[in-house]
Amino acid sequence: MERDIPISAAAERLDTTPRMLRYREGLGLLPVTKEQPTGRGHRHRRFTEGDLRTIAAGLELERGFDITPAALSFALRVLSEPATRERVRGYGERLGRLAPPPTRALDFEKQKALRLLRRER
Repeated sequence: MERDIPISAAAERLDTTPRMLRYREGLGLLPVTKEQPTGRGHRHRRFTEGDLRTIAAGLELERGFDITPAALSFALRVLSEPATRERVRGYGERLGRLAPPPTRALDFEKQKALRLLRRER
């Protein structure tokens, strides 16, 4: 059984602060906890060794790519939300940093069929 570590000890082991861990939690960069609030309605977040490894991996990504926690959070959002991914892709295409996806013949035929169906209405 893994021993739970309080936020202050977790922050020290990760060479950060409890405040920064709470900030990262607000951005969705910490593993989800299933704990219920303790004390007077306050949740005292505790971490497992697995949680610390996951958080350390995120910190490593931030250092390796020289990005902020907010940038990593947005990158995860782009990967997990198709609508956001499409909007960012469209912006990248407008900037000329991304090439438009190749058009397949089947896509062309589908668009043609949809136009014909609209005309018939």
